[in-house]
Amino acid sequence: MKGQERIFSIRNLKVTFETQDGLVEAVKSASLDVDAGETLAIVGESGSGKSQLMMAAMGLLAQNGRTQGTASFKGTNLVGLGKAELNRIRGRKITMIFQEPMTSLDPLYTIGSQLTEPIRHHQRISARAAEARALELLKLVKIPEPSRRLRSYPHELSGGQRQRVMIAMAIANDTELLIADEPTTALDVTIQAEVLELLADLQKRLGMGMIFITHDLNIVKRIADRVLVMRKGEVVETGPTDEIFSSPKQAYTKALLEAEPTGRKLPVAPGAPIMLKGKDVEVTFKLGGGFGSEPIEIRAVDRVSLELRQGQTIGIVGESGSGKSTLARALLRLLPSHGAITLEGKLISGLDRAAMRPLRREVQIVLQDPFGSLSPRMTCGQIVTEGLLVHEPSISAAERDRRAIAAFEEVQMEPSLRHRYPHEFSGGQRQRIAIARAIILKPKIVVLDEPTSALDRQVQKQVVDLFRKLQEEHELSYLFISHDLAVVRAMADHILVMKNGKLVEEGSPDQIFGAPREEYTKQLIAAAFV
Repeated sequence: MKGQERIFSIRNLKVTFETQDGLVEAVKSASLDVDAGETLAIVGESGSGKSQLMMAAMGLLAQNGRTQGTASFKGTNLVGLGKAELNRIRGRKITMIFQEPMTSLDPLYTIGSQLTEPIRHHQRISARAAEARALELLKLVKIPEPSRRLRSYPHELSGGQRQRVMIAMAIANDTELLIADEPTTALDVTIQAEVLELLADLQKRLGMGMIFITHDLNIVKRIADRVLVMRKGEVVETGPTDEIFSSPKQAYTKALLEAEPTGRKLPVAPGAPIMLKGKDVEVTFKLGGGFGSEPIEIRAVDRVSLELRQGQTIGIVGESGSGKSTLARALLRLLPSHGAITLEGKLISGLDRAAMRPLRREVQIVLQDPFGSLSPRMTCGQIVTEGLLVHEPSISAAERDRRAIAAFEEVQMEPSLRHRYPHEFSGGQRQRIAIARAIILKPKIVVLDEPTSALDRQVQKQVVDLFRKLQEEHELSYLFISHDLAVVRAMADHILVMKNGKLVEEGSPDQIFGAPREEYTKQLIAAAFV
Protein backbone atom coordinates (compact mmCIF):
# COMPACT_ATOMS: atom_id res chain seq x y z
CA MET A 1 0.00 0.00 0.00
CA LYS A 2 1.43 3.31 -1.10
CA GLY A 3 2.86 5.40 1.73
CA GLN A 4 2.80 2.57 4.29
CA GLU A 5 5.82 0.99 5.93
CA ARG A 6 6.77 -2.41 4.53
CA ILE A 7 6.93 -4.79 7.48
CA PHE A 8 7.20 -8.24 5.89
CA SER A 9 8.73 -9.57 2.67
CA ILE A 10 9.29 -13.06 1.30
CA ARG A 11 11.68 -13.61 -1.61
CA ASN A 12 12.10 -16.82 -3.61
CA LEU A 13 11.06 -19.03 -0.70
CA LYS A 14 11.27 -22.76 -1.36
CA VAL A 15 10.01 -25.53 0.92
CA THR A 16 10.95 -29.18 0.50
CA PHE A 17 10.23 -32.28 2.58
CA GLU A 18 12.43 -35.35 2.80
CA THR A 19 10.17 -38.41 2.51
CA GLN A 20 10.62 -42.12 1.91
CA ASP A 21 9.71 -41.46 -1.72
CA GLY A 22 12.36 -38.74 -2.05
CA LEU A 23 12.18 -34.94 -1.95
CA VAL A 24 8.72 -33.36 -2.19
CA GLU A 25 8.52 -29.69 -3.25
CA ALA A 26 5.71 -28.07 -1.25
CA VAL A 27 6.61 -24.50 -2.28
CA LYS A 28 8.70 -24.13 -5.42
CA SER A 29 9.40 -20.40 -5.29
CA ALA A 30 7.22 -17.71 -3.77
CA SER A 31 7.56 -13.99 -3.08
CA LEU A 32 5.22 -11.52 -1.40
CA ASP A 33 5.12 -8.20 0.50
CA VAL A 34 2.92 -6.92 3.32
CA ASP A 35 2.73 -3.31 4.49
CA ALA A 36 1.61 -2.06 7.88
CA GLY A 37 -2.19 -1.84 7.94
CA GLU A 38 -2.55 -4.01 4.83
CA THR A 39 -4.35 -7.33 4.46
CA LEU A 40 -2.98 -9.87 1.96
CA ALA A 41 -5.18 -12.90 1.28
CA ILE A 42 -3.50 -16.13 0.13
CA VAL A 43 -5.88 -18.46 -1.71
CA GLY A 44 -5.57 -21.73 -3.56
CA GLU A 45 -6.83 -25.29 -3.39
CA SER A 46 -5.83 -27.78 -0.72
CA GLY A 47 -2.18 -28.75 -1.12
CA SER A 48 -1.23 -25.58 -3.01
CA GLY A 49 1.41 -24.66 -0.41
CA LYS A 50 -0.45 -21.74 1.25
CA SER A 51 0.07 -22.89 4.84
CA GLN A 52 3.52 -24.38 4.29
CA LEU A 53 4.75 -21.07 2.90
CA MET A 54 3.87 -19.29 6.14
CA MET A 55 4.94 -22.16 8.40
CA ALA A 56 8.37 -22.02 6.74
CA ALA A 57 8.58 -18.26 7.22
CA MET A 58 7.77 -18.67 10.91
CA GLY A 59 10.25 -21.53 11.44
CA LEU A 60 7.45 -23.98 12.22
CA LEU A 61 8.02 -26.70 9.61
CA ALA A 62 8.07 -30.37 10.56
CA GLN A 63 11.51 -31.89 11.20
CA ASN A 64 11.79 -33.24 7.67
CA GLY A 65 11.09 -29.81 6.16
CA ARG A 66 13.78 -27.59 4.59
CA THR A 67 13.56 -23.88 3.71
CA GLN A 68 15.50 -21.80 1.19
CA GLY A 69 15.11 -18.09 0.47
CA THR A 70 14.31 -15.17 2.76
CA ALA A 71 11.42 -14.10 4.98
CA SER A 72 12.20 -10.66 6.38
CA PHE A 73 10.31 -8.97 9.20
CA LYS A 74 11.27 -5.28 9.37
CA GLY A 75 14.72 -6.07 7.96
CA THR A 76 15.40 -9.26 10.00
CA ASN A 77 15.55 -12.49 7.99
CA LEU A 78 13.62 -15.13 9.95
CA VAL A 79 14.93 -18.06 7.88
CA GLY A 80 17.81 -19.64 9.77
CA LEU A 81 17.35 -17.43 12.83
CA GLY A 82 18.10 -19.10 16.17
CA LYS A 83 15.19 -20.33 18.31
CA ALA A 84 15.74 -17.78 21.09
CA GLU A 85 15.80 -14.87 18.62
CA LEU A 86 12.75 -16.26 16.79
CA ASN A 87 10.81 -16.56 20.04
CA ARG A 88 11.40 -12.88 20.81
CA ILE A 89 9.54 -12.08 17.58
CA ARG A 90 7.00 -14.91 17.43
CA GLY A 91 4.09 -14.50 19.81
CA ARG A 92 4.57 -10.76 20.20
CA LYS A 93 5.61 -9.03 16.97
CA ILE A 94 4.26 -11.82 14.73
CA THR A 95 1.47 -14.16 15.79
CA MET A 96 -0.28 -16.98 13.99
CA ILE A 97 -3.79 -18.39 14.32
CA PHE A 98 -4.21 -21.98 13.17
CA GLN A 99 -7.17 -23.68 11.55
CA GLU A 100 -8.12 -26.19 14.27
CA PRO A 101 -8.19 -24.62 17.75
CA MET A 102 -8.61 -27.90 19.64
CA THR A 103 -5.11 -28.99 18.59
CA SER A 104 -3.65 -25.66 19.76
CA LEU A 105 -5.34 -25.44 23.17
CA ASP A 106 -4.11 -27.61 26.06
CA PRO A 107 -7.03 -29.72 27.37
CA LEU A 108 -5.53 -29.78 30.89
CA TYR A 109 -5.51 -26.01 31.49
CA THR A 110 -8.29 -23.46 31.80
CA ILE A 111 -8.87 -20.82 29.14
CA GLY A 112 -7.73 -18.16 31.61
CA SER A 113 -4.41 -19.92 32.26
CA GLN A 114 -3.72 -20.29 28.55
CA LEU A 115 -4.56 -16.66 27.83
CA THR A 116 -2.49 -15.20 30.66
CA GLU A 117 0.64 -17.28 29.95
CA PRO A 118 1.72 -15.46 26.72
CA ILE A 119 0.68 -12.10 28.21
CA ARG A 120 2.91 -12.56 31.26
CA HIS A 121 5.75 -14.05 29.19
CA HIS A 122 5.95 -11.11 26.77
CA GLN A 123 4.77 -8.20 28.93
CA ARG A 124 6.21 -9.14 32.35
CA ILE A 125 3.12 -7.99 34.28
CA SER A 126 1.46 -9.30 37.44
CA ALA A 127 -0.92 -12.24 37.47
CA ARG A 128 -3.83 -9.94 38.39
CA ALA A 129 -3.09 -7.53 35.52
CA ALA A 130 -2.74 -10.43 33.10
CA GLU A 131 -6.09 -11.86 34.18
CA ALA A 132 -7.72 -8.45 33.72
CA ARG A 133 -6.25 -8.28 30.21
CA ALA A 134 -7.49 -11.84 29.49
CA LEU A 135 -11.02 -10.88 30.56
CA GLU A 136 -10.86 -7.79 28.33
CA LEU A 137 -9.79 -9.95 25.38
CA LEU A 138 -12.65 -12.43 25.85
CA LYS A 139 -15.07 -9.51 25.82
CA LEU A 140 -13.44 -8.16 22.65
CA VAL A 141 -13.93 -11.44 20.80
CA LYS A 142 -17.56 -11.71 21.98
CA ILE A 143 -17.26 -14.75 24.23
CA PRO A 144 -20.50 -15.00 26.26
CA GLU A 145 -20.10 -14.94 30.06
CA PRO A 146 -16.38 -14.10 29.81
CA SER A 147 -15.73 -14.23 33.59
CA ARG A 148 -17.04 -17.79 33.76
CA ARG A 149 -15.25 -18.83 30.58
CA LEU A 150 -11.88 -17.87 32.09
CA ARG A 151 -12.39 -20.86 34.40
CA SER A 152 -13.63 -23.18 31.63
CA TYR A 153 -11.62 -25.88 29.86
CA PRO A 154 -11.38 -26.11 26.05
CA HIS A 155 -13.79 -29.08 25.80
CA GLU A 156 -16.49 -26.98 27.51
CA LEU A 157 -16.52 -24.46 24.65
CA SER A 158 -18.04 -24.82 21.20
CA GLY A 159 -15.78 -24.93 18.14
CA GLY A 160 -16.51 -21.31 17.34
CA GLN A 161 -15.83 -20.20 20.91
CA ARG A 162 -12.48 -22.05 20.93
CA GLN A 163 -11.45 -20.26 17.75
CA ARG A 164 -12.36 -16.93 19.29
CA VAL A 165 -10.10 -17.79 22.24
CA MET A 166 -7.26 -18.43 19.78
CA ILE A 167 -7.87 -15.03 18.18
CA ALA A 168 -7.82 -13.44 21.63
CA MET A 169 -4.44 -15.09 22.32
CA ALA A 170 -3.09 -13.86 18.99
CA ILE A 171 -3.98 -10.22 19.62
CA ALA A 172 -3.06 -10.25 23.32
CA ASN A 173 0.31 -8.54 22.85
CA ASP A 174 -0.61 -5.93 20.21
CA THR A 175 1.03 -7.81 17.38
CA GLU A 176 2.41 -6.03 14.28
CA LEU A 177 1.80 -8.91 11.85
CA LEU A 178 -1.01 -11.42 12.23
CA ILE A 179 -0.90 -14.58 10.12
CA ALA A 180 -4.35 -16.15 10.12
CA ASP A 181 -4.56 -19.67 8.67
CA GLU A 182 -8.26 -20.39 8.02
CA PRO A 183 -9.18 -18.65 11.32
CA THR A 184 -12.92 -18.48 10.67
CA THR A 185 -13.39 -22.05 9.42
CA ALA A 186 -15.16 -23.14 12.62
CA LEU A 187 -17.28 -20.00 12.96
CA ASP A 188 -20.86 -19.43 11.91
CA VAL A 189 -21.54 -16.54 9.56
CA THR A 190 -22.70 -13.97 12.11
CA ILE A 191 -19.81 -14.58 14.52
CA GLN A 192 -17.48 -14.69 11.51
CA ALA A 193 -18.68 -11.23 10.50
CA GLU A 194 -18.14 -9.96 14.06
CA VAL A 195 -14.62 -11.42 14.22
CA LEU A 196 -13.67 -9.96 10.84
CA GLU A 197 -15.01 -6.61 11.97
CA LEU A 198 -12.99 -6.94 15.19
CA LEU A 199 -9.80 -7.78 13.29
CA ALA A 200 -10.36 -4.81 10.96
CA ASP A 201 -10.81 -2.53 13.97
CA LEU A 202 -7.66 -3.85 15.66
CA GLN A 203 -5.74 -3.57 12.42
CA LYS A 204 -6.77 0.08 12.06
CA ARG A 205 -5.96 0.89 15.69
CA LEU A 206 -2.59 -0.88 15.76
CA GLY A 207 -1.50 -0.40 12.15
CA MET A 208 -1.20 -4.19 12.05
CA GLY A 209 -0.40 -6.07 8.86
CA MET A 210 -2.36 -9.25 8.20
CA ILE A 211 -1.85 -12.32 6.04
CA PHE A 212 -5.14 -14.19 5.69
CA ILE A 213 -5.03 -17.76 4.38
CA THR A 214 -8.52 -18.90 3.44
CA HIS A 215 -10.63 -20.89 1.00
CA ASP A 216 -13.65 -18.64 1.57
CA LEU A 217 -13.70 -16.14 -1.28
CA ASN A 218 -16.55 -14.19 0.34
CA ILE A 219 -14.13 -13.36 3.16
CA VAL A 220 -11.42 -12.38 0.68
CA LYS A 221 -13.77 -9.89 -0.98
CA ARG A 222 -14.72 -8.50 2.40
CA ILE A 223 -11.32 -7.96 4.04
CA ALA A 224 -8.39 -8.20 1.64
CA ASP A 225 -6.53 -5.31 -0.01
CA ARG A 226 -4.58 -7.66 -2.24
CA VAL A 227 -4.82 -11.34 -3.22
CA LEU A 228 -2.09 -13.89 -3.93
CA VAL A 229 -3.21 -17.06 -5.72
CA MET A 230 -1.17 -20.27 -5.31
CA ARG A 231 -1.24 -23.57 -7.14
CA LYS A 232 1.05 -26.57 -6.68
CA GLY A 233 3.58 -24.55 -4.69
CA GLU A 234 3.79 -21.62 -7.08
CA VAL A 235 2.31 -18.11 -7.18
CA VAL A 236 0.16 -18.00 -10.31
CA GLU A 237 -1.38 -14.54 -9.90
CA THR A 238 -1.33 -11.59 -7.52
CA GLY A 239 -2.97 -8.18 -7.51
CA PRO A 240 -5.53 -5.87 -5.91
CA THR A 241 -8.67 -7.68 -4.74
CA ASP A 242 -11.03 -5.80 -7.07
CA GLU A 243 -8.92 -6.64 -10.10
CA ILE A 244 -8.56 -10.34 -9.20
CA PHE A 245 -12.33 -10.74 -8.82
CA SER A 246 -13.40 -8.60 -11.76
CA SER A 247 -10.79 -9.57 -14.35
CA PRO A 248 -8.63 -12.56 -13.35
CA LYS A 249 -5.83 -13.21 -15.83
CA GLN A 250 -5.15 -16.91 -15.16
CA ALA A 251 -7.50 -19.81 -15.95
CA TYR A 252 -6.83 -21.31 -12.51
CA THR A 253 -7.97 -18.12 -10.77
CA LYS A 254 -11.13 -18.10 -12.88
CA ALA A 255 -11.80 -21.73 -11.88
CA LEU A 256 -11.44 -20.84 -8.18
CA LEU A 257 -13.91 -17.98 -8.51
CA GLU A 258 -16.43 -20.23 -10.28
CA ALA A 259 -16.21 -23.07 -7.73
CA GLU A 260 -19.26 -22.07 -5.65
CA PRO A 261 -21.59 -25.08 -5.05
CA THR A 262 -24.50 -24.76 -7.45
CA GLY A 263 -27.81 -26.39 -8.22
CA ARG A 264 -30.78 -27.15 -5.99
CA LYS A 265 -32.07 -30.40 -4.54
CA LEU A 266 -35.58 -31.40 -5.50
CA PRO A 267 -37.89 -32.09 -2.54
CA VAL A 268 -38.84 -35.68 -1.78
CA ALA A 269 -42.33 -36.96 -2.41
CA PRO A 270 -44.73 -36.27 0.49
CA GLY A 271 -45.39 -40.00 0.82
CA ALA A 272 -41.74 -40.97 1.28
CA PRO A 273 -41.31 -43.06 4.45
CA ILE A 274 -40.18 -41.28 7.62
CA MET A 275 -36.72 -42.60 8.56
CA LEU A 276 -35.99 -40.55 11.69
CA LYS A 277 -38.40 -38.56 13.83
CA GLY A 278 -37.85 -36.41 16.91
CA LYS A 279 -40.77 -35.04 18.93
CA ASP A 280 -40.14 -32.28 21.50
CA VAL A 281 -36.48 -33.24 21.92
CA GLU A 282 -34.77 -31.61 24.90
CA VAL A 283 -31.14 -31.73 26.02
CA THR A 284 -30.04 -30.14 29.29
CA PHE A 285 -26.51 -29.80 30.64
CA LYS A 286 -25.46 -28.99 34.18
CA LEU A 287 -22.23 -27.02 34.48
CA GLY A 288 -20.16 -26.28 37.55
CA GLY A 289 -21.36 -27.00 41.08
CA GLY A 290 -19.48 -28.49 43.99
CA PHE A 291 -17.92 -26.90 47.08
CA GLY A 292 -21.31 -25.54 48.15
CA SER A 293 -22.19 -23.86 44.83
CA GLU A 294 -25.21 -24.78 42.74
CA PRO A 295 -24.65 -26.08 39.18
CA ILE A 296 -25.85 -23.96 36.28
CA GLU A 297 -28.49 -25.64 34.11
CA ILE A 298 -28.31 -24.93 30.37
CA ARG A 299 -31.00 -26.11 27.97
CA ALA A 300 -28.97 -26.78 24.82
CA VAL A 301 -31.97 -28.11 22.83
CA ASP A 302 -35.42 -26.84 23.74
CA ARG A 303 -38.40 -28.93 22.51
CA VAL A 304 -37.32 -29.32 18.88
CA SER A 305 -39.26 -31.59 16.51
CA LEU A 306 -38.39 -32.83 13.02
CA GLU A 307 -39.18 -35.57 10.50
CA LEU A 308 -36.49 -36.85 8.12
CA ARG A 309 -37.84 -38.79 5.14
CA GLN A 310 -36.12 -41.27 2.84
CA GLY A 311 -33.94 -39.45 0.31
CA GLN A 312 -34.42 -36.12 2.06
CA THR A 313 -31.74 -33.66 3.20
CA ILE A 314 -32.59 -31.48 6.17
CA GLY A 315 -30.14 -28.63 6.62
CA ILE A 316 -29.68 -27.34 10.18
CA VAL A 317 -28.21 -23.84 10.47
CA GLY A 318 -27.60 -21.36 13.26
CA GLU A 319 -24.85 -19.69 15.21
CA SER A 320 -22.17 -21.55 17.10
CA GLY A 321 -23.73 -22.86 20.33
CA SER A 322 -27.26 -22.79 18.88
CA GLY A 323 -27.70 -26.53 19.50
CA LYS A 324 -27.31 -27.86 15.94
CA SER A 325 -24.79 -30.62 16.69
CA THR A 326 -26.30 -31.32 20.10
CA LEU A 327 -29.68 -31.97 18.46
CA ALA A 328 -28.10 -34.38 15.97
CA ARG A 329 -26.27 -36.27 18.72
CA ALA A 330 -29.46 -36.53 20.74
CA LEU A 331 -31.31 -37.97 17.72
CA LEU A 332 -28.50 -40.52 17.35
CA ARG A 333 -28.83 -41.39 21.06
CA LEU A 334 -25.27 -40.26 21.72
CA LEU A 335 -26.48 -37.84 24.42
CA PRO A 336 -29.11 -38.19 27.16
CA SER A 337 -32.30 -36.39 26.13
CA HIS A 338 -36.03 -36.08 26.73
CA GLY A 339 -38.71 -36.43 24.10
CA ALA A 340 -39.67 -39.19 21.68
CA ILE A 341 -37.17 -40.36 19.04
CA THR A 342 -38.11 -43.00 16.48
CA LEU A 343 -35.95 -44.75 13.88
CA GLU A 344 -37.99 -46.24 11.01
CA GLY A 345 -41.05 -46.24 13.26
CA LYS A 346 -39.30 -47.91 16.22
CA LEU A 347 -39.15 -45.92 19.45
CA ILE A 348 -35.47 -45.73 20.44
CA SER A 349 -35.63 -43.01 23.11
CA GLY A 350 -35.45 -45.43 26.00
CA LEU A 351 -33.01 -47.95 24.56
CA ASP A 352 -29.75 -48.54 26.42
CA ARG A 353 -26.32 -48.73 24.83
CA ALA A 354 -26.47 -52.48 24.18
CA ALA A 355 -29.89 -52.28 22.57
CA MET A 356 -28.75 -49.40 20.35
CA ARG A 357 -25.60 -51.15 19.09
CA PRO A 358 -27.20 -53.23 16.29
CA LEU A 359 -29.05 -50.11 15.08
CA ARG A 360 -25.87 -48.04 14.82
CA ARG A 361 -25.05 -49.26 11.33
CA GLU A 362 -28.31 -47.70 10.10
CA VAL A 363 -27.18 -44.20 11.14
CA GLN A 364 -23.63 -43.03 10.46
CA ILE A 365 -21.89 -39.69 11.00
CA VAL A 366 -19.25 -37.69 9.09
CA LEU A 367 -17.55 -35.01 11.17
CA GLN A 368 -16.01 -31.62 10.41
CA ASP A 369 -12.35 -32.47 11.00
CA PRO A 370 -11.47 -35.72 9.21
CA PHE A 371 -7.88 -35.66 10.48
CA GLY A 372 -9.07 -35.62 14.09
CA SER A 373 -11.50 -38.50 13.50
CA LEU A 374 -9.09 -40.81 11.63
CA SER A 375 -6.61 -42.84 13.67
CA PRO A 376 -3.03 -41.95 12.65
CA ARG A 377 -1.88 -45.47 13.57
CA MET A 378 -4.18 -47.31 11.17
CA THR A 379 -4.06 -47.52 7.40
CA CYS A 380 -7.02 -45.98 5.63
CA GLY A 381 -8.20 -49.44 4.61
CA GLN A 382 -8.27 -50.49 8.27
CA ILE A 383 -10.10 -47.30 9.21
CA VAL A 384 -12.77 -47.77 6.54
CA THR A 385 -13.43 -51.41 7.51
CA GLU A 386 -13.34 -50.90 11.28
CA GLY A 387 -17.15 -50.81 11.50
CA LEU A 388 -17.37 -54.21 9.79
CA LEU A 389 -15.41 -55.76 12.67
CA VAL A 390 -18.20 -54.62 15.00
CA HIS A 391 -21.29 -55.24 12.87
CA GLU A 392 -20.15 -58.19 10.72
CA PRO A 393 -17.41 -59.92 12.74
CA SER A 394 -17.84 -63.24 10.96
CA ILE A 395 -16.75 -62.08 7.48
CA SER A 396 -13.23 -62.90 6.31
CA ALA A 397 -10.33 -60.48 5.98
CA ALA A 398 -10.49 -60.95 2.20
CA GLU A 399 -14.17 -59.95 2.15
CA ARG A 400 -13.46 -56.89 4.30
CA ASP A 401 -10.72 -55.87 1.88
CA ARG A 402 -13.06 -56.39 -1.09
CA ARG A 403 -15.60 -54.08 0.53
CA ALA A 404 -12.89 -51.52 1.28
CA ILE A 405 -11.97 -51.48 -2.42
CA ALA A 406 -15.64 -50.97 -3.33
CA ALA A 407 -16.01 -48.14 -0.77
CA PHE A 408 -12.91 -46.35 -2.09
CA GLU A 409 -14.29 -46.60 -5.60
CA GLU A 410 -17.65 -45.20 -4.46
CA VAL A 411 -15.97 -42.09 -3.06
CA GLN A 412 -13.91 -41.79 -6.26
CA MET A 413 -10.52 -42.67 -4.79
CA GLU A 414 -7.95 -45.08 -6.17
CA PRO A 415 -8.36 -48.33 -4.11
CA SER A 416 -4.58 -48.86 -3.90
CA LEU A 417 -4.45 -45.79 -1.65
CA ARG A 418 -6.14 -47.79 1.13
CA HIS A 419 -2.69 -48.97 2.28
CA ARG A 420 -1.57 -45.43 3.13
CA TYR A 421 -2.02 -43.50 6.40
CA PRO A 422 -4.22 -40.39 6.94
CA HIS A 423 -1.30 -37.93 7.14
CA GLU A 424 -0.37 -38.80 3.55
CA PHE A 425 -3.58 -37.24 2.18
CA SER A 426 -4.99 -33.75 1.65
CA GLY A 427 -8.00 -32.51 3.63
CA GLY A 428 -10.39 -33.30 0.79
CA GLN A 429 -9.02 -36.83 0.42
CA ARG A 430 -9.28 -37.44 4.16
CA GLN A 431 -12.92 -36.36 4.09
CA ARG A 432 -13.59 -38.85 1.28
CA ILE A 433 -12.02 -41.56 3.49
CA ALA A 434 -14.34 -40.54 6.34
CA ILE A 435 -17.30 -40.79 3.95
CA ALA A 436 -16.13 -44.24 2.79
CA ARG A 437 -16.01 -45.37 6.44
CA ALA A 438 -19.63 -44.27 6.86
CA ILE A 439 -21.10 -45.76 3.69
CA ILE A 440 -19.35 -49.15 3.86
CA LEU A 441 -22.00 -50.22 6.39
CA LYS A 442 -24.79 -49.34 3.92
CA PRO A 443 -26.57 -46.95 6.31
CA LYS A 444 -29.96 -45.41 5.66
CA ILE A 445 -29.22 -42.11 7.41
CA VAL A 446 -25.99 -40.08 7.49
CA VAL A 447 -25.45 -37.12 9.80
CA LEU A 448 -23.09 -34.64 8.12
CA ASP A 449 -21.72 -32.33 10.81
CA GLU A 450 -19.89 -29.45 9.07
CA PRO A 451 -18.39 -31.93 6.54
CA THR A 452 -17.21 -29.28 4.07
CA SER A 453 -16.28 -26.29 6.24
CA ALA A 454 -12.55 -27.16 6.39
CA LEU A 455 -12.31 -27.66 2.60
CA ASP A 456 -11.42 -25.16 -0.10
CA ARG A 457 -14.16 -24.25 -2.57
CA GLN A 458 -13.07 -26.50 -5.41
CA VAL A 459 -12.79 -29.57 -3.16
CA GLN A 460 -15.99 -28.52 -1.39
CA LYS A 461 -17.88 -28.54 -4.67
CA GLN A 462 -16.51 -32.02 -5.47
CA VAL A 463 -17.56 -33.36 -2.05
CA VAL A 464 -21.06 -31.84 -2.41
CA ASP A 465 -21.38 -33.57 -5.81
CA LEU A 466 -20.24 -36.82 -4.16
CA PHE A 467 -22.87 -36.51 -1.42
CA ARG A 468 -25.54 -35.97 -4.08
CA LYS A 469 -24.36 -38.99 -6.07
CA LEU A 470 -24.34 -41.28 -3.02
CA GLN A 471 -27.75 -40.04 -1.92
CA GLU A 472 -29.26 -40.75 -5.33
CA GLU A 473 -27.69 -44.20 -5.64
CA HIS A 474 -28.54 -45.39 -2.10
CA GLU A 475 -31.65 -43.30 -1.27
CA LEU A 476 -29.77 -41.90 1.72
CA SER A 477 -31.33 -39.44 4.15
CA TYR A 478 -29.04 -36.64 5.36
CA LEU A 479 -29.04 -34.37 8.38
CA PHE A 480 -26.72 -31.64 7.12
CA ILE A 481 -25.32 -29.31 9.82
CA SER A 482 -23.41 -26.32 8.54
CA HIS A 483 -22.71 -22.64 9.00
CA ASP A 484 -21.94 -22.34 5.26
CA LEU A 485 -25.28 -21.20 3.90
CA ALA A 486 -24.17 -21.43 0.25
CA VAL A 487 -23.55 -25.17 0.69
CA VAL A 488 -26.79 -25.66 2.65
CA ARG A 489 -28.75 -23.94 -0.12
CA ALA A 490 -27.21 -26.31 -2.68
CA MET A 491 -27.63 -29.48 -0.59
CA ALA A 492 -30.89 -29.27 1.39
CA ASP A 493 -34.55 -29.54 0.41
CA HIS A 494 -35.70 -28.47 3.91
CA ILE A 495 -33.95 -26.16 6.37
CA LEU A 496 -34.21 -25.69 10.15
CA VAL A 497 -32.92 -22.45 11.68
CA MET A 498 -31.85 -22.74 15.33
CA LYS A 499 -30.96 -20.14 17.96
CA ASN A 500 -30.17 -20.74 21.63
CA GLY A 501 -31.47 -24.29 21.43
CA LYS A 502 -34.82 -23.34 19.90
CA LEU A 503 -36.19 -23.87 16.40
CA VAL A 504 -36.98 -20.33 15.22
CA GLU A 505 -37.90 -21.00 11.57
CA GLU A 506 -38.11 -23.81 9.04
CA GLY A 507 -39.01 -24.20 5.39
CA SER A 508 -37.73 -24.93 1.89
CA PRO A 509 -34.54 -23.22 0.65
CA ASP A 510 -36.68 -20.88 -1.48
CA GLN A 511 -38.68 -19.86 1.60
CA ILE A 512 -35.68 -19.46 3.90
CA PHE A 513 -33.42 -17.63 1.44
CA GLY A 514 -36.07 -15.86 -0.61
CA ALA A 515 -38.56 -14.76 2.02
CA PRO A 516 -37.27 -15.33 5.57
CA ARG A 517 -39.83 -14.45 8.24
CA GLU A 518 -37.64 -14.09 11.32
CA GLU A 519 -35.19 -11.24 11.89
CA TYR A 520 -32.55 -13.73 13.08
CA THR A 521 -32.75 -15.65 9.79
CA LYS A 522 -32.40 -12.39 7.88
CA GLN A 523 -29.27 -11.56 9.87
CA LEU A 524 -27.73 -14.98 9.11
CA ILE A 525 -28.34 -14.57 5.38
CA ALA A 526 -27.08 -10.98 5.33
CA ALA A 527 -23.85 -12.03 7.07
CA ALA A 528 -23.32 -14.96 4.68
CA PHE A 529 -23.90 -13.21 1.36
CA VAL A 530 -22.14 -9.86 1.48
